[in-house]
Parts: sequence; structure tokens; C-alpha cells
Amino acid sequence: MFRDGARGAWRQRGKQGGMAMATARALPASPNWYCSRCSDASSDGRFFGFAARSRVCLLDVSAAAPAFRGELIGHTERVSGFTFCHCPGQSSLCASSADDGSVRIWDAAELALVAEHSLHQNTISALHWSPLVKDLIISGDEKGVVVCYWHNRSDSQQFLPEPRTIFCLTCSPHHENLVAIGYKDGMVVVIDISRKKEVIHRLRGHDDEIHSLAWCPVPGEERLPAWQDELQVSSEEGKVPNGELKQDTATKKGCYLASGSKDQTIRIWSCTRGRSVTTLKLPPMKRRGGAVDPAVKERIWLTVHWPSGHSTEIVSSSFGGELLLWDLTQSGKRKWTLLGSSEGQNHSRIVFNLSSVTRQDKELLFSISMDRDVKCWDLSTLECSWTMPSLGGFVYSLAFSPVDTGCLAVGVGDSMIRVWNTLSMNNIYDVKTFWQSIKSKVTALAWHPAKEGCLAFGTDDGKVGIFDTFSSSTKNKPPQISSTYHKKTVYTLAWGPPTPPLFSGEGEQPSVTLYSCAGEGIVFQHNPWKLNGEANDINKIIQDTNSIKHKLPARTEISWKPDGKLLALGNEDGSIEIFQAPNLKLLCTIQQHHKLINAIRWHHEHGSQPELSYLIASGSINATIYVHNLKSVVESTSESPLTITEPFRTLAGHTAKITSLSWSPHHEGRLVSACYDGTAQVWDIMKEEPLYNYRGHHGRLLSVQWSPVDPDAVYTGADDFSVHKWHISKQEHTRPPHVSKDASSSANDYSSFGLPKPFVTQKAASVEKDPPKEKPTSDATLKKRKPRSILPLSTFMDHRSKDELHQDCLTLATCLKTKDNNEDMSPDLKDCIHLGLFADRASVHKMIDVEGKHHLENGHPELFQQLVLWKGDMKGVLQAAAERGELTDQLVAISPMVGYQAWVWTVEAFVKQLCFQEQYVKAASHLLSIHKVYEAVELLKVNHFYREAIVIAKARLRPEDPILKDLYTSWAALLEKDGHYSMAAKCYLGASSPYDAVKVLAKKGDVTSLKTAAELALISGEEELSATLSFRCAQDLLMSRNWVEAQEVLQRHKTLFGQRLVFCLNELLCKCLSERKPCNRKRPVPPCYHSWTVNRKASFFDMVVEVWQSVMGVDTTEKATCAKEQLRSIEHPPSTSNTRPKQVLFHLSHDLTLAALDYQTATWDEAVKSILGAVTRCYDAGNFFLMQEIRSIILPEGCDKLRHKLDSTNSQSMDACRSLEAFVVYGLLYELWWNLPKDSLALQKAGLDPVLCSSEQKALEKSDVSGQSSEETADQTAVEMDENLCSTTEVPKCETEGDSRISSVDLADRQSKLNGCKVLLSEEIAALQNTQRDIAEVQQILADMIRRHQQQRNNLQENTNGSTQESNMQQNSETESDKPCSDSTQMNCKHEVKEPITLPELTQQLLKAKQKLAEFPDNLKVFPFPDVLECCLVLLHIGSLCPPELHKQALDLLRKHGSSNIYEKAGRRFLT
Repeated sequence: MFRDGARGAWRQRGKQGGMAMATARALPASPNWYCSRCSDASSDGRFFGFAARSRVCLLDVSAAAPAFRGELIGHTERVSGFTFCHCPGQSSLCASSADDGSVRIWDAAELALVAEHSLHQNTISALHWSPLVKDLIISGDEKGVVVCYWHNRSDSQQFLPEPRTIFCLTCSPHHENLVAIGYKDGMVVVIDISRKKEVIHRLRGHDDEIHSLAWCPVPGEERLPAWQDELQVSSEEGKVPNGELKQDTATKKGCYLASGSKDQTIRIWSCTRGRSVTTLKLPPMKRRGGAVDPAVKERIWLTVHWPSGHSTEIVSSSFGGELLLWDLTQSGKRKWTLLGSSEGQNHSRIVFNLSSVTRQDKELLFSISMDRDVKCWDLSTLECSWTMPSLGGFVYSLAFSPVDTGCLAVGVGDSMIRVWNTLSMNNIYDVKTFWQSIKSKVTALAWHPAKEGCLAFGTDDGKVGIFDTFSSSTKNKPPQISSTYHKKTVYTLAWGPPTPPLFSGEGEQPSVTLYSCAGEGIVFQHNPWKLNGEANDINKIIQDTNSIKHKLPARTEISWKPDGKLLALGNEDGSIEIFQAPNLKLLCTIQQHHKLINAIRWHHEHGSQPELSYLIASGSINATIYVHNLKSVVESTSESPLTITEPFRTLAGHTAKITSLSWSPHHEGRLVSACYDGTAQVWDIMKEEPLYNYRGHHGRLLSVQWSPVDPDAVYTGADDFSVHKWHISKQEHTRPPHVSKDASSSANDYSSFGLPKPFVTQKAASVEKDPPKEKPTSDATLKKRKPRSILPLSTFMDHRSKDELHQDCLTLATCLKTKDNNEDMSPDLKDCIHLGLFADRASVHKMIDVEGKHHLENGHPELFQQLVLWKGDMKGVLQAAAERGELTDQLVAISPMVGYQAWVWTVEAFVKQLCFQEQYVKAASHLLSIHKVYEAVELLKVNHFYREAIVIAKARLRPEDPILKDLYTSWAALLEKDGHYSMAAKCYLGASSPYDAVKVLAKKGDVTSLKTAAELALISGEEELSATLSFRCAQDLLMSRNWVEAQEVLQRHKTLFGQRLVFCLNELLCKCLSERKPCNRKRPVPPCYHSWTVNRKASFFDMVVEVWQSVMGVDTTEKATCAKEQLRSIEHPPSTSNTRPKQVLFHLSHDLTLAALDYQTATWDEAVKSILGAVTRCYDAGNFFLMQEIRSIILPEGCDKLRHKLDSTNSQSMDACRSLEAFVVYGLLYELWWNLPKDSLALQKAGLDPVLCSSEQKALEKSDVSGQSSEETADQTAVEMDENLCSTTEVPKCETEGDSRISSVDLADRQSKLNGCKVLLSEEIAALQNTQRDIAEVQQILADMIRRHQQQRNNLQENTNGSTQESNMQQNSETESDKPCSDSTQMNCKHEVKEPITLPELTQQLLKAKQKLAEFPDNLKVFPFPDVLECCLVLLHIGSLCPPELHKQALDLLRKHGSSNIYEKAGRRFLT
């Protein structure tokens, strides 16, 4: 059951691999190394597959150039074997084995899993599909076990021919039961799998690893002239190692077998004789300026392949990547021919696998190598047909050259740069590789904007350099390397105009300089003319220009505006700063993201709308992309920098961090993003809509680039070691996949980092092993252990036998007598060292030396040091102990007896020893003993003992010493990185940097952190920052329905008084909405309202003003005017259908607050505009239900009273009132339609058109949108009409049954309301809206013409490249999509076919429409108005209840202005 379940799961994964079919081209992951068979070609010549990491990459090699087919995904570890089935009719079946112990069988055509088994208990090292048995796969592992698996019947057998490590195996193409196996020790074994454990031959001759085995494609063993000598020897012997054999069987039966070994030889074996018939030794090849010494076994992999059409020729690899064709018919030394005559055709490093296929009377050979190239050879010409490059690391960066169009640079984690000429016609994979002087992962790339072939790169180890890709490719010229290195990974490179000090205005200077941003948060400016000079830190210029004294945030991203006038810097805290060149004056700060910025991109400048060039897109660790419009910031005359907190557009949909962004150079407002969720997304910025989603990668996306020549092509790179080119129009998905967060992952998963789990039971185990305590015993019973003797040799000599001790006495007496005669007595004591104790000083010294040497040999250096100390050579003791790293506290304590300098030297040596032992605190204490306070502090700081370092610095140094501030800031940076924001804030406060303390405290972004940060900013005098943080905190509290605490946060700041009024009105509005439509659903957190006294009988504005006067103190006109000025300075972006309901309601509260203030101050002209803004915000957001509720609450009796209060001479206010009245009547019109009496509904049902008109759909969609959005976000927002406006009530459709309450409505009241709908039927407005629709329709036709032209050009280019089949499929799909699919659309299709429109005619139509639009009065264009034709259709649908004059007027307007297809279709049954 488990296997079946796993099979189904992996089939699903296999189908996911089919998504790569949407990939036009790809640079795949490089083949795996050191495998006996990890690549193979299908027998029909269609596919070539090779193992790449834990996947299998498939190439379509049926055409002249290779094409990326897809990947087989399912293994969890490195794939070690891959083989196709070569039986007839099964050419698409293949098998793979991996280090995870499984063997999987795949359908290469469908990229799907067929079967699998995990019978091996050890690592699989060899795999082959039997060429004669269509369902037999044979595999071998490192312990020598051979598994035969018949997948059709799920049967298996296991053998252990030899208990040795298997390196390779191959099945006989002539006998279905014979299998040859090569072992690590050089043994080759032929077994018969039909009879268990029977070894046919043991072939001995090689003395090292068997890398490859190949059977001769022709059966029989005919004697070749070159082998006569060896065969004659075997015939004279008359015996073979495995028994006797008749002479005639040698030629009629059996088959030759070739083997390649690490011992640099190829052997041809006779399977009938069981011995080698010839040996081929690899020739020494000249490489890299010298010959290979045959006696030296350098790195080599000797693979052999016996082509099917060449029975007397064998292809093998060689030492350095060359391929050799051996002619077995030739005699003598020179039997081989080198493949690839021209320079650069051969592989540059050793070759691992060879496989061939016959196609169209031509035999092709495929090879994979350590140089990461896949090559195809024509064996008839011995020339390389094509080369497919591959990648050996993460694809960190992609960059298109702005000068050499179509030249794509690829930065890879295998320490190499690839430059891909994507426009090459002869070779679609024309790739040059650059590796000189890189030596680390390439993480950033940037082409020079004007100089051809000038490519800047950055690496993982902080290196920045510049390649000349023209000269480097021919002369192997190394790049220029900047002398200034970053301390961490280079994130981004950018070319931009010079800034000070390079921008001086005098003398020669480069037009552009190179900027690099790296992981330590610093941006360097490099002079490309003098890379060996020191680079400049632009933070210094920023601080000098803007007079900034606080610490600048760590930089993570850099992007120059294409015109070089503005610089955007992304920061670690999520902010984006915009600077003006050349002095880098700070213009504004974007406070939108709250996590590290990963990508910033400016919109291009060559579009038809110049204002779009001020758009800047940004992505961070959060999954949301924000787009800001900086035009107003650039044109602002403000001297102080501005702060932006509202985005122009928000793009939500990704589920992981954004890694790269790229604007389309062919469209306006079109963006593609790369994300860690494994997909790339194309967005329409202006509509905030996701358009296309690419899911072809099987890993996290790291880079993306829109093709500069093909509007429909995008290139992406990922951590699956591949680059994909894909077409946007061919993607079936529109948005990223939704991924639920899995909280089950363990936080302490050490295995994911490749680390052993910490062994925490050690202490417990040692405690359990302690013996139980016993009662104390008397001292007499305890046997004291003697201390170790410091003179063990002397002590031992004095405990020998009596005779030997007597002899010692005689020897000593003789020595002392000699001493009396003034003779040297040491020679007499040569063998009696222990007697030196009783002799002179020299003898004692000699005894001490011998005893000390004995202590050292036995591992007791402390006793040796004590003896030398007794001897008086203290200096020698210290030096010897320091050299061995054996200094102790005792030696340091007694070192002053040698002298002051010796003591200082000893302490310093002991400090080094302690640092090596990682005892940094103790080392710092010893440094303090010799008065090296700064060194002690620096030692603790470098090793992150900041707390101890600060204590020492505070206690021993002056308070104003700068090292204290450095300690605090360094510790704060480390704490901030680890997420300990509160502790980091205390450090910044200790360093007298309250601004930084506020910033780091607010970094977490929760309510309590923001509240504390705001209070801290207020205490520190940063009132503006405190107000910003307080407002953010209040907004978060509002979302959790806690209005009480939100008001407490806001009331600390006078500048937020206007926002207090907004929050107050928002609370009263939500309370009112919840009372109108109570919700039965229980909420996790109940709302927290104020206990204000509210006059329920008064109007809503009177009720709000009363609360303001009694609670907020807004009792004078001056206070109300001041609050209005605060709120009018804040502009919220217009709402769209994608705006979240909680945001709509908050912005709506802002508009109504302005209206209430105007109501209080009796400025009615402004009040009507604010109310109109609130209503139209609901309308734009598609929240029809909320618009009705707001209309009922604010204007329960209509607009008559409000109109009478307006100044009739003020045309603008009257126009606004007319628009507001139209929206009010618009809502009443829909209520009347939805609540028709039953008899009217029956009439409607009898004659209703089965196809709903567009206006009905539009209105119903609006109601549905409001219902869905409120229901979806009910648990997230605090306001959203209290989650019940639309979740508990469905808007009735035309077909619903009217209830008793509706049916009782008086008919006369309906007629009066319908008569009020005359305001909607405006001739002028209808003409204006019709003109606007005409303009939009012409623009859409123009866009469609451009799209069709681009598709035709793409099809033409594909046909020239030979991809006729794919283009025909595309044309067929296009013609099918152009066919009319229903009767409802047939009329439109015919209309389009009969009247083709040319581009000049369209341009003329657009010009006329725009001229017509300009003729309309400006007052009609200022304020929005409901769709007049939509209202006409609703009135016509009401039927008999509609007054005749309104009915006639609606028909006239529909006839006159309903020329658009959508209205023709909707009004067809009324007009015919």
C-alpha cells in the first residue's frame, strides 16, 4: 500500500515536471560526476538524458540543435545512474537510481513516474536496462548486491556474486541472462542471472577501479590480425582459467567485452576463453604546456563505448577531456585517432559517460564531462556537432547588455560567469565562460551602459571586478579587480554618475562609476579607471550633504534612475531612501516595507507616458511588491525630506520573499517578479492585476530579466542550477499558487543544516554513574594515595636489591675521593645518575636534566617545569612552556622573578594561548594585569563578549572615550541581527543615539513595540518620528477593533488631532453599521468601544459633532478649521476593486470626517465634495452594498436639504451635488429593481432574455464583490462593516422571490422614486461617456493589432530557426481561438471580418474622439457620474412599472449612444 501511494504521489510530481514544456530554452544543471552510467540516449534518437543533482534532465536531440524537454523529479538525493530502455516500442521508458536507495522507472515522453522499488539496503552504484528483456532493470550497490527487477510483474531477485564494491555493470546485447560487473578492486565478473549465484567468469587483469564496461555489438569472437599473438599463446596453453574449451567454440559462440580502468588501460576480454585478448594503454597527451607522465596516476576517469555501427572500433576517454577512437584492426603502437580536429572542440576536463544513437544513417555520440558541457559528435566525421552548456551552482544574477542587444550575462555559484548570445542564429546555445580570478560564487552582475563588452561582477567573498568579455574570451585575460573588498557577500552592482569626491567638476573623470552594495550594509563607489585605488563609502557624502549625525541604516540594494538623476537605496530596516545626484541630497524616505529590501527597479523612460518614468517598484523579504510614484516628490519645492507611507500600487499574491524584479522594456506599467515561492509573476501595474505565472522551475527563483528584444520572452534563474527562457503568452496560470504555512517544522532541526544534534544527556548520564553516598569511615581505614614523585628515576634506583645498593656506596666513595684530588667526577657517575644527589652541582644538574626528560616523555610537563625552576633556569622554563602552549597560572605568577620584561612577555604569550583555547574572558583579565586595557576590550569585542567589554571600559576608561560608543553600536548591530530589538535599543541609548533606539524598537512592528518606540521618541525629542509611530500603532489597534486604546495612543500628539476625529467617526460608523445589520457569528476578540453618550434620534453628522464637542473639545470654529487643515494635507490613493475593505472603510472615514467638519463650520460647498468622495470611493472599490449603507446613514432623505444650503452661484459645488444626487438615485434604482412585486417578476420571467446584459452583470458583480471581500477578511479587519454587512445578507437577484415586506410597498411611492431617476438620464453625460468608451475601444484595438503583429513576427522567427512544428501548433491554436465559439459572439466576429480597419484609420478615429472629448465642458469631467446607459437598461428591465416618458427617454439614449458592442447586445430585445 505504501508503494502504491508513493507511486501516485510521484506521478503527480512527474506531471509537474511537464511544466517545463512551457520553457522555450534553458541552461540546465550540470551532469553529475564520477558515475559509471548517469547519461543515456533513447533508441529512437529523440531524447538524451543525464543525471543532474537529484533530478534527471531530458534534452530533445531529434533536431539539429538540442532543446530542453523537461526534468524527471522524484529522487531526494543524488542520482547515480540513468538508462533508457532499448527494446522496440519502449524507447520512451527509462530508469534512474539514486543515493536514496530507490530505483524509479519513468515515461520520458510524459515526464511521469511508472514504477519504483527500494530493494537495496546500500548505496546504488550501477544501473542498466536489459536490451533484450523489455521490463528487466538490473542494479548493483556498494556492498556487491545485484538486484534484478521485472517492473511489469513487480518481481525481483537478488544476488551476491562477490562481496566487493560494484563500480559498473552492463547487460549483454546477445544473451539475455549474461551480465558483466566491474568492481572497485579491478575485478570483472560475468554472471548468469538465470541460475542463482553462478559466476561464469572472473576476469583478472586490471589492478584498479573498473570505470566502464562495454559489450561488442556483434556476436562471435572472430580473430583480428592484431590479436594473433595473444590468441596463439592461449591456444598453446590449451587451458583457460575456468575450465577446458574446444577450439571451434571460440569463434562461433561468446562475445567480446571491453573494460576501462583507473589503471589507464583498456582491455578486450574473450567471454569464451575467460581471459584478456588485447590491452590498450592510454597515450600521454600534451596538455597545458607539458606531457603526461604515464607513471603518474593523475585524476582520470576511463570510460569506454562500443558504437553499434563500428564493431572494430571503440571510443574511450583520456586524461584531460580528449576522446579517442581506437581501431582494433591496426597493429603497432598508434591505434587511436583523436576526435575533434579544430581547437576548442574537445572537452577541457575528464569525460565520465559516453552513449550513442543511430539516426538517418548517421551515428551520433553524446559525452558528458567535468567541464559541465554536454557534447554531440558525428562519428562519421569525428567532429563536434553541438555543445550544450550547463550550470554547476545557483543562478544568482542575470543581466542583459544595453549595448550588445541580446547578450545575457549569468552569474553562477560555481565561480564562473556565462555570457549567452541569445540572438545567435547558428548556435542557440552560444555561451562563453569566464572563470579567471573569480574563485567564489558570482552573486551580482552589471553591464556598462555604454562601453561594449564591459561587465562588472561581485562575488560571495566580497570581491568586485570588471571583465572585458571581448578580449578575455580570446586571450584568456584576467579581469581587473578592485583593491577595495567588501567584508561580506556583494548583493548588487550598479553603474551610475560620479558623486563626490569623484565628481569634482575639474579635470578628466569617468562619465559613469561602479557602485557596489554588500552584506555588511555599505555602498562603495569604484573608479573604473583606477580600480587599484581606494573606493569611496557614499555614506560619508550622504552624511555631509544632509547634515546627518545619527547612524545610517545598513544598505541592501542600490538602483539608479535610468537618466542618472535619482538614486534609490534600499535598507535593512525596510525603508527606501531617494537621493538627488550628484551630491546625494535626500529627497524622501519610503516607509512601506518593514523588512530587508531585496530588489528595487525604476520604470524605463522610453514610453508614451513620461510620468511613468517616476514609478519605482520594490520587493523585500515580505511577499508584497509595492510601486510608488515619485513625480510629486521630485517636483516638490520642500527643503526638508518627505516621508511616503502610502503606495501607488500594491501587488499581492506571492507567498515568500521577493528576490528580483524587471520592468518590461516593451510595455508601459508591466512588471515581472521572481520569488522564493518558486514562480515568476507578470503584473499589470496600473490595474494591480496578476497576468501570467511561470512555474517551470523546481526551486527558489533568484533572478529575472525581461528580454530586451522579445516582448513575450522572460529569462529566470533559480537555485535549481538552471536558467529558463519562457514565453509569457504560453503560460496557463495567472497568479502564484496559494501555499498554506506549515507550522509543524521543528525549530531545532539540526539535520537541515548538516550538523549533528547536540548531545544533551551527557551530564545526566555522568550523574547517574556516580556511586551512591556511603557513611563516612574512619581515617585509619582510608588508604591515602601517595603523590607522584618529582624524581621517579632516582627514587626507583634507591629501591633496588641490597647488592646493587652496596655497589652504589662504593661508586659514590670513589667519586668523592676523585673530587678531593680535584678531578672531574662526572664521568664516573655516567651510569649512576641517581648518585648526583650526593655529588657536586654539575652532577645534580645532570640528574635534573635526565629526570626532566623522563617527565616530558611520559606527559607530565608541569613536573619538568618544576625541576627546571629548581635548577634556576626560569627563563628557559617560560620559553619552553610558551612554545608548547603549556603555560599555567602558576608559571605566570612566578614569572616576575625573571624581570619585568619577561613577566610582560609571559603574560602576552599566555593570553595568546588562552585565546587559542577560547578562554577570552580570562585572557582579557591577564591583559588588564599588564595595563593593556584597550587590548583587553578589543579582544572581548572581537569575540562578541560585549557585556564584559563594556564593564571593563566603563570601569577603567574615561566616560567620553569613543570606544564606549563603538562597543554599544557594535553590540546593538549584533543584537538587532539576532532579533533582540529591546536589548539593542538599550545599547543605542547607552551610546547616546536615541533615534537609532527608536528605529530598532519599532522594527518588530507589533503594537506594544510601536507604542514603546513612540513614547521613547517623544522623550528623546523626536516628535515627528513619535507621531509617525503612534499613527502606525493606532492603525494596528484599529484593525483589532480596539478604538479605546487607539485614541489613547493618538492623544499624545497635537499633530494627530485630526486623526483622532477620523478614528472617532470610524468607531461611530462601525457601531452604527453593526446595529443596522447585527452579526450572529462569534468573533475571537470582541470590539472595544468607548462608552460615549450618543443621541440616537439625531442625524449621523449631528451625533458625531456632539461627541466631538463633548469628548474631543471641538467646540470652536478655530479648532474645527485647524483639524480640517491637518486632514486636507493627507491624500489617500483612489480605491480599486483590489483595495481591501478595511482600507476602503478607513479612507472613507477620512472623507466623512472632512464632511462632518464642514458640516460643523457650515461650509456646505466643501461638505458636498467630501460626501461625494466617500460615496464614489465605495463605487470605485466595487462595494455596492457599503455605498447603499453610507447613503442611508448620511443622506437618509436624499440630497434636497443639502442642495438648498449650497451657494447656487458656485458652479463647482452644484456640479458636485448633481453627481452626488445621481449616485443616491442610482442606488435607489437598483433597490427598486431588486425588490419588484411578484406579479412584475412573473412578467419579467416570461420575457427575460436568457443572456444577462452587461449592466446587470456589472451591478451584480459589484454586489458580489462586496460580499466576498467582507466575508474573506472578516477575521482580519476591525472595521469591514463589522464583518456582517454582506456576509449575512445576500443581494437578491432578478429571479428571487419577493417577500411580504417588499410586496406591501405602495405603488405610488415606487412611481415617485422612479420619477426621481430623471437626473440619471443626462444627454450630456451619456455623450461624454460614449466618447470615453470610443477612445478606450480604439486603444484596445490598437493594442490587439500590436499584439498580433508581435505574434506574427515571433512565428516567422521560429520558422526560420527550424521550429516549424511548434509554430504550426501555435497558428492552429490561434485560428481556433479566433473562431466564433457561440451564437452570441458570432455577430461581433462577422462584424470584425467584414470591416477591417487599418492603422491610419484607427489613428484618425482616436484623434477625432479626443477632439470630441475636448469639446465637452470641463465641469462635466470633474466629478464622476454613474453609467447612464446602464441606468437606461435597468429602467427598461423594470418594465411596466417604469413611467412611459422615462421609458421613451431611456430607449432614445440607448439608440443614440449605445453603439458599443456590449450595449448593442444588452439592449437588443428592447430596440428590436
